[in-house]
Amino acid sequence: MTQTTTTLEIPASPDQVWKLIGGFNSLPDWLPYIPRSELSQGGRVRKLANPDGNVIIERLEAFNNKERAYTYSIMESPFPVTNYLSTIHVRELDGSQSSLVEWSGSFTPVGVSDEEVINLFHGIYKDGLAALRQAFPN
Repeated sequence: MTQTTTTLEIPASPDQVWKLIGGFNSLPDWLPYIPRSELSQGGRVRKLANPDGNVIIERLEAFNNKERAYTYSIMESPFPVTNYLSTIHVRELDGSQSSLVEWSGSFTPVGVSDEEVINLFHGIYKDGLAALRQAFPN
């Protein structure tokens, strides 16, 4: 199993950031790569569509509003991985009104190298956090 983590400081309070990204169905609100999300199974499963028309189905595994974090798994996707588990976490930065957003994932590559899959998800997380940063101009 391999993993990657990306973090980015956002110039907004953790509560402001969590209000935007904390909903399991909120990806289209801040992530241009995902223009559509549909919930099912009582809000615990989301069906995502990307601009290429690929479908990604994810399950909410854990949600902690107080800690501003949730963890999800991938049930179906075009990605060459199994055992995918990812967490998005908004942390408070001491002594500032900024937040540190961490997006991490672990997964087992299928038919590709560890490095290829790490680069794939690191790029998705990095680009996603950069898009999130655009929602909070200074």
